[in-house]
Amino acid sequence: MQIGFNLPTTGPLIEPDSLVRIVTEGEALGFDYVTISDHIMVPSNLQSKYPYTGTGEFPAGASAAWLEQLTTTAYVAALTKKLRFVLSVMVVPHRPAVLTAKVLSTIDHLSKGRLTLGIGVGWCREEFEAIGAAPFDDRGNVTDEWIAACQELWTAEAPKFNGKYVSFDDVVFTPKPLQKPIPIWVGGESAPALRRTVRYAHGWYPVGTNPQHPMNTVSTFKQGLERFHGFCQRGGRDPKEIALAYRVLIGPGVRPRGSIEGEAELFTGGDSDWVGDIRRLKDLGVSSVDVRLFGYGEAQTLQGTIDNMHRFKDGVLSRLA
Repeated sequence: MQIGFNLPTTGPLIEPDSLVRIVTEGEALGFDYVTISDHIMVPSNLQSKYPYTGTGEFPAGASAAWLEQLTTTAYVAALTKKLRFVLSVMVVPHRPAVLTAKVLSTIDHLSKGRLTLGIGVGWCREEFEAIGAAPFDDRGNVTDEWIAACQELWTAEAPKFNGKYVSFDDVVFTPKPLQKPIPIWVGGESAPALRRTVRYAHGWYPVGTNPQHPMNTVSTFKQGLERFHGFCQRGGRDPKEIALAYRVLIGPGVRPRGSIEGEAELFTGGDSDWVGDIRRLKDLGVSSVDVRLFGYGEAQTLQGTIDNMHRFKDGVLSRLA
């Protein structure tokens, strides 16, 4: 089981010294990977609904400062030796496809192959419009075309592509990524996300707390897994070829142990509950779980976050070995 932690890209811990301390401490403590989130500019008048809260409220708010994801990932790569970094997730239509393919290839090259590309289509219409991204209502098709264009650039000796949003020919694209291929994890629980996973991905990367597609008990996780397997069957893909990762938006002790319809709610309660939950998911085929260890209670400070990371190492990581 691979265990990751979330790096702050918004809030009071985005100063350089804080980021250096958090990411190097995570590597020293034995975490396998760090996740890095993506927002560029969230307008102050936000009507779009965030998909992972019951109310649709965006937890970070519309006025928060944000670090740019790919720049931050390059910074993290230079600070570390072994730690992988997972884009969690990159909103594909936010950036031009060819330029992004070059940035990602460069990061993978300079980090000696430590990048995992988590992708999503995005949920915030206002952000798309504010940054001049591709049309929000066609973001699924944009994402599919973008992925195909990137894969062409990353693999073909003489890449060429002719799509609705991306076209190129008679170009040289080097260096290629060190990894062949860069692993792609598709975030999301919707039918289009599952079809995209089957078509392109090396991993499926759901969040368990989507009210539309909950996977936050063992029973609902099994139901989600059965649904995923159905998409694999219809798409002609062996589900064993696709890794299962699971994203958790809190850490141990933030919420007391809860139940849903008489069944324990995953990733609530304390360390022992979390150890059991991770083992249950491992038994169901999950190979990666990442958690958020900052931004609540004492963990709004740097020292509180570092203390939280050490508690997680002692109370959870050490018991999974």
